[in-house]
Amino acid sequence: MRHQRIGLALAIAVAAALAPTAPRAVEVAAGTWKLTVDGNVNADYIYSSCEANPVGITGGLACGAGSNGERDSSSVSNGLLPAALVIGASTTQNGIDVGATFGLYPGISTNDGGSPNLQAGSSHTALGSAGLDIRQVFLTFGNKEMGTFLFGRNIGLFQQDVILADMTLPGVGGPGASATGAPANTTLGSIGLGYIYTDWLSQIDYTTPDMGGTKITIGIFDPLNPVGAPAEPNSTPGFHGKVAFTQGGLYLSASGLYQKIPAVPGISDYNAHAFDVGGKYTIEGFEVMAWYYRATGVGTTGLFLYGADAFGNPRDSDGFLAQVTYTVGATKFGAQYGRSNLHATSEEQTADPLTADALVRSNSKYTLGVYHKLTDNLTILGEFTNVTAKMQNQAPGDASDENKGNTFNVGAFFSF
Repeated sequence: MRHQRIGLALAIAVAAALAPTAPRAVEVAAGTWKLTVDGNVNADYIYSSCEANPVGITGGLACGAGSNGERDSSSVSNGLLPAALVIGASTTQNGIDVGATFGLYPGISTNDGGSPNLQAGSSHTALGSAGLDIRQVFLTFGNKEMGTFLFGRNIGLFQQDVILADMTLPGVGGPGASATGAPANTTLGSIGLGYIYTDWLSQIDYTTPDMGGTKITIGIFDPLNPVGAPAEPNSTPGFHGKVAFTQGGLYLSASGLYQKIPAVPGISDYNAHAFDVGGKYTIEGFEVMAWYYRATGVGTTGLFLYGADAFGNPRDSDGFLAQVTYTVGATKFGAQYGRSNLHATSEEQTADPLTADALVRSNSKYTLGVYHKLTDNLTILGEFTNVTAKMQNQAPGDASDENKGNTFNVGAFFSF
């Protein structure tokens, strides 16, 4: 159970991706070199109304009451994105564009218990500090003819596009740890509620030149251990890939990953793989977006979280996120619905039915949001989100084996 709690803390604490683009605050040229500085600062008041008597659902993302029976929670925290300070340096040498990026992501909540994403118990007290998440350290080189190589730590490829298209990116969405007594650096957005978190990973990848609107990226990645499992050496890297097509207001993409999960004592190795496909279309203020994913051995919410049963059999999972937004003037209105499903294996249902029944079957949510630009760089926003978690053994129409929670948030997001 301790490993399950740590795994869930990791999954609900880690955040998403780069801030929405805006005019850069700093761009300095010195000879052939260019230095850029980008980032954001954001904060939200987050109020969650949670289940008074929550069912114990392993991997469920609907918030529940505290040990004192309190079912409501207030927090002033970051949203799906932490704050960010991203520094870049670039130049062109021998006809090749070269550059480096350092991305520093601090939060505003007091959560300096060793990691802003993986707290070993509550540290939300006085005399504490916010945590710093160093997500990006990478170099790039290439040009329009040869394509681009990337070496270092950056956002993953699998499920990258859906999280970048999530309307709650500057907002909150699912509350995650902000609905507990120990807020993390970020909320959930739609992580585990329509897509698996792509994470920030050590990688070496290559992106082709633009081929009539199509680009392909392939890469090798530092293999991850399943969350909660012992660290074991892995003889092969992980593999990610993505193909994307852009034409006018249409954007389509598909991505995938493969990784061998090494054997541990008493359990043999297995192959984990996943893919997603989706896109978005923009016309006259409307944007419609949808993505679908399916995976084996990858799990739900985070990479390799609940990816296999206790006997080492990989679980299947799938999910989708659908969204529509409409922008009029400086205001964007949006609605979205997402669901992530996890399927127990037949072996665990037979050998350990009590544990299998308590496993999450689905996490779903809907969010309604309003996002208003006061200036080119400053957005004020408000959202309402309902999250529902269901158990594996839930009968159709039976609400006794599910948890629900409602969250309302208002905040401001400043990007530069």
